[in-house]
Order: sequence, then structure tokens, then C-alpha cells
Amino acid sequence: MEKRTEIGILGEFGLIKRISIPFEQHQGWTKLGIGDDAALLDSANQLTISTSELLIEGVHFDLSYTPLQHLGYKIVTVAVSDIAAMNGIPTQLMVNIGLSNRFSVEAVDELYAGIKSACEDYQIDLVGGDTTASPQGLIISVTALGVVDSNQVVTRSKAQPNDVICVSGDFGGALLGLQSLEREKQVFLANPDMQPELDNKSYVVLRQLKPTARFDIIHELREMGVVPTSMIDSSDGLAAEILHLCAASGTGARIFEKNIPIDDETYLAATEFNLSPLTAALNGGEDYELVFTVSQADFEKVEKIADVTAVGYMTNVPKEKVLVMKSDQIVTLTAPGFN
Repeated sequence: MEKRTEIGILGEFGLIKRISIPFEQHQGWTKLGIGDDAALLDSANQLTISTSELLIEGVHFDLSYTPLQHLGYKIVTVAVSDIAAMNGIPTQLMVNIGLSNRFSVEAVDELYAGIKSACEDYQIDLVGGDTTASPQGLIISVTALGVVDSNQVVTRSKAQPNDVICVSGDFGGALLGLQSLEREKQVFLANPDMQPELDNKSYVVLRQLKPTARFDIIHELREMGVVPTSMIDSSDGLAAEILHLCAASGTGARIFEKNIPIDDETYLAATEFNLSPLTAALNGGEDYELVFTVSQADFEKVEKIADVTAVGYMTNVPKEKVLVMKSDQIVTLTAPGFN
């Protein structure tokens, strides 16, 4: 039988101590981490980026098919992806959790093993947080800090007409992963003896359960000396993010269906669910890819990055945000995604 230790045995301070032991500090300017009233950071002459996320069981994740270790990794990714969108580098992290009595110490260990793995991958320091009781389920609040030089900071608002709209990776996979997991959950609820059928779904399932923030692209852009004119991460879907950039920059946009990157497994899974792969890519969300604009001159450098695709360009007509279909039909770009 799997060991289960009640959290009440350790108490709040014992649990905090247990959480903090495995974490090493990766940033030299983390002067004081977990263990005092607050963290002390010395960021020298850089701008500090701050972002926070709140995730609630039953709304943002389902533990019936989400391993706690994957969830721990994902909550860090969700937070630091916003820092990537500002062209920054993540440095510190604080995690607050609300736990019901359904969770054991071992369950918390699993969650923080995932957090630790993400901290190592992103070279970010866990410097604090809080724990409290929850009347039901699991509640997680994450605050991430990062840094960026003032001459490299990127917002949503500086795109110019004729700038090229670029994206990293591919789109729609996370939505199809969620669809696949939800279907298998319903099958299990109807018949607990049924085995999950997730053959040929490994890519889309992983896109949902354990996404990765695209700091590889940030580092490649820096090595090329390219600063995007605007940037955002794709948490709400490609269409929504392009519309956000347009609204902030006062531009229009024209994107092309033929250029939107969709993985083969995503395409097949969408077909299986009688869902348009294009709809999944435009409106799916949770892919955590980067959507950014660059000048025509800089695109000559950017197009050499293997995992970056040009999907369209900005226009000088703010009211015009359109999608050019493969048939050459022009439709208005809309985003009925999650609010």
C-alpha cells in the first residue's frame, strides 16, 4: 500500500521546511530565499518583470488525469512564459498553495518535484510562498520574477505596419490533448475496467500536461541581436494573441491559413474529433508558444531560426484583422476563446 502521511503531522512550518530543502539557488542576486518573512533580491540595473497566475482545481486543471508532478512543472511554465513574452529571463518564483485534507505529504512532494524540475530547466530560484488550508480541492497561486535590460524589453504595443508576424512552434496541440484526456475520463467514468486509448496521442497529451516556455527562442533572438517590435505568449489561442497585439499597437493584421503551423498528430486528432485543425490552432489556447513581430530587415535573420514561422504581417488599417484562406477567401479574424 502506498505510504500516506497526513499534512497535520508536519504542520505548516514543517511542510514549508520540507518543501524548501531540495531547492538550490541558481541566481547570484537572490540574497535571501525561503525561510524569512520575505525574499531579498538585488537586481542591479535591470528592469524587474513581475507576473502572477492563479490556478484552481476543477477550473484550470483536473487531477483525475493530471499527474501532480506534471502539474508542478506546468504551473511554473505558465508563469514564466509571460516573462518570455516580455523578452526577459526568469529569475525567482513564489508558490502559494491551498490544500484540502484530501492531500497527503507525499502528494505535496510530487507537486514540488515537478516545480523543482521546472526551476532547474528554467534556472529560476524558488524563494518563498505560503501554504494554507482549502475547504475543497487544490488552489495554486504563482508569482514569477524576471529581468530584462531596458533596451531589450518588448511589450505588445510597438508593432508597425509591414512588420512580419512570427510564431514559434505549432498550434492546437494542447486543445487536442485536453479533448483526448477528457474523452478518456468519460469512458473511465462509464466503465472503470476500460483501459485508456491514447495511442498516437503522446504529443498532444504532453502539450496539454507539460508545456514548455520558449526561452530557446528568446536566447536565439538575443544571439542574433534582434529585438521584436511586439510579443505575447499564446495562452488564449493564436487568433486572440494576434488581436491583442493589434489592439495594443493600433495596427491591423493579415495572416495566411497556409502558413499556420499544425503538427501532424494535432491534425489527425482534430479530424478524429470532427474538429477543424485550423479552428484548434487559432482558438485552442495553452500552447505557450511565442507570437511576435519583427521588422522586414530583422526577418532576414529570424527566418533562419528552425522553429519560427512567418504567418502574416501587420497592416496600417486597424479595423482590418483578416485571415486569408487557402482558397484565397478572406474572412475576419475572430477569437471566441476563453475569457
